[in-house]
Amino acid sequence: MYPPMAALGGRRRRASSAALQLALFAVALVSLAGPATAAGNKTGQVTVFWGRNKAEGTLREACDSGLYTMVIMSFLDVYGPQRGGYQYHLDLSGHPTAGIGDDIKHCQFVGVPVTLSVGGFGSGYSLPSTQAALDLFDYLWNAFLGGSKPGVRRPFGDAWLDGVDLFLERGSPADRYDVLALELAKHNIRGGPGKPLHLTATPRCGFPPAGYLRRALDTGIFERVHVRIYDDADCEARWHLAWDEWTAAYPATRFYVGLTASEMTHGWVHPKNVYYDVAPSAQKADNYGGFMIWDRYYDKLSNYTSMVKDYA
Repeated sequence: MYPPMAALGGRRRRASSAALQLALFAVALVSLAGPATAAGNKTGQVTVFWGRNKAEGTLREACDSGLYTMVIMSFLDVYGPQRGGYQYHLDLSGHPTAGIGDDIKHCQFVGVPVTLSVGGFGSGYSLPSTQAALDLFDYLWNAFLGGSKPGVRRPFGDAWLDGVDLFLERGSPADRYDVLALELAKHNIRGGPGKPLHLTATPRCGFPPAGYLRRALDTGIFERVHVRIYDDADCEARWHLAWDEWTAAYPATRFYVGLTASEMTHGWVHPKNVYYDVAPSAQKADNYGGFMIWDRYYDKLSNYTSMVKDYA
């Protein structure tokens, strides 16, 4: 018989204690009788962020793990007007770019699309004008997507990424991510007929989102949104309400529950609570899409996705 359910976030525990709890939970699941509580509107879709720690292993390894249905590389963390003109910087936490192009192609071959997230936790990005947004589109298209342009280096060679994600921790009312999104939508063919460019966003769970992101989402052209229900003190008590607000506001968009694989992150959800609460609650929405996991490094340490994938 299970002990009482833990709070969503829970207190920080020692890693050894967490490992024991997860192991006990996995064993206990074997003896469950009857239909799964989290059956709901399951999709089996799990997206993971990759590129935040060199020790997470290669992109190819992530795709070959069998755990994920999409990988988001992070981050293009510098763009927009800078001192000395426009600059762009790709931060993959020490992963050498040599060979990543082949890994991208391999992932695509085995059916795992790979996209690039722009933004992140730094302060080196902004899109304060229509021209800045068009310039960022031009760079993304020619450096990572279907274009080519003299003077624009392609870090991954002739590999074409499958889409763009907005992970915006900062911004101003002047930022024109709506212009960027619309321009990407105009070029919504990655490599040929039937190969769409995935346009996604990964906001904190609070609703409504900041105006600069909301203006982009209000275009109605985002394929999916990953709502992060971790790393936010205001989210722990009200994520269910926020989830309902998000999914109702954008019925044509698929919504993914953003979970952290690190128990040391505020808002970590025990797999038992994913099973009993998060999955069945989220799957009540007709436009539920799946899970998003932050991130591959922590997931590799904790085997979190292995515990929760069947509930997605």
